[in-house]
Amino acid sequence: MYIPAQWSKTFSGAPIERQTIGESGAEVFRIRCINGKHLFVKSEPIGAHSELPQEIERLRWMNRLDLPGPTVLDVTTENNRHWLLMNAVPGQDLASANDLSAPQVISVLAMALRTLHQVPIETCPFDHSLEQRIAAARSRVSAGLVDEADFDDERQGRTAEEVFTQMLSMLPETYDLAVTHGDACLPNFMVEGSSFTGYIDCGRLGISDIYQDLALAARSIERNLGPAWGAPFFRAYGVEPDQRRIAFYCLLDEFY
Repeated sequence: MYIPAQWSKTFSGAPIERQTIGESGAEVFRIRCINGKHLFVKSEPIGAHSELPQEIERLRWMNRLDLPGPTVLDVTTENNRHWLLMNAVPGQDLASANDLSAPQVISVLAMALRTLHQVPIETCPFDHSLEQRIAAARSRVSAGLVDEADFDDERQGRTAEEVFTQMLSMLPETYDLAVTHGDACLPNFMVEGSSFTGYIDCGRLGISDIYQDLALAARSIERNLGPAWGAPFFRAYGVEPDQRRIAFYCLLDEFY
């Protein structure tokens, strides 16, 4: 693995492991330091659609508010890439926590989302309004960055343009704005034992409809735990599921 020059001496000889869970376009590596601590390096090519600078901004904001997540230790640009060095959040992600029962996973995820959604929106400088998200999706379609082969099963064989048109026809009529994670899938929530320890992959955090998170969480629960666990999740969170908004935000996610 290539390591930026300012870090290479510090980590010389330390075991470095590529992380493969998740669907981020960035590369993530775990560094096992000789003092027993673990650090993570995240790297992404510099470009118009890079998300790592936004993640760094959001992590620093979270650090100031004491929201649990990785601490930014250092950042740099080198070799035509953005680089982020951060500490490890204790535990394992909810998709990998095989020692937890399904009700425990549901409880941790619902609590973590409620906690984030209760942060006053006036404290958050990051706009993830639908206007912004749809414009970004349009840009990604035009740039050929949408992986049509990765569409959900019901949209396999369709073009990004066709799915984008369908999405525009399904715009929700109501919104409940909150500070949202933006990619609220089980791998992005960390747990140690049965206690929540932090949010990771926070590059899309910002003010949006709570269903930006609830829809992706429900989809992730169905894939990891089974369809029967969707209703218990919404009960644990404390809302009646809005199927129209769930469908819309899952559709919007096809472009990211």
